[in-house]
Amino acid sequence: MLAIPILAVFLASNNTIALVPSGCRGPDPAIVSVAVKHVDQNGTVNVYHMRGTVTNAGKRAQTSNVLQFVDIYLHGEKVDSRGIPPLRPGQSYSFGYDFQRSSDAADGSSRFRFQIDMRQPPGSAQDCNPSNDTFTLRV
Repeated sequence: MLAIPILAVFLASNNTIALVPSGCRGPDPAIVSVAVKHVDQNGTVNVYHMRGTVTNAGKRAQTSNVLQFVDIYLHGEKVDSRGIPPLRPGQSYSFGYDFQRSSDAADGSSRFRFQIDMRQPPGSAQDCNPSNDTFTLRV
């Protein structure tokens, strides 16, 4: 495989990472970054290797029974998800996602949205600030 320099990849993100609001005293998982780490070319297909990070920006640890994911959407359609373990305050967890598309595709033509999906327990007990649960990226 031939590696394509990262400079050849157009990346755009409109994210502003929200800080913990003063009323948020519990756990706060936040998607703090998603970026293309490198691109491999395999014939007429480019493989984009993405890496994202979720951090507990809150003041408390999540409980051990929390069940949470980062759902991955391409042009509004869910294409995959990644499990995220319970996090202590300040602790981060990285996840990967690989995406294949034609080498003829225009830069910036693929829009990804990464969204925290809190399954268990329901409600805001494990995420007191949902405003930082989404990250968008164009490649």
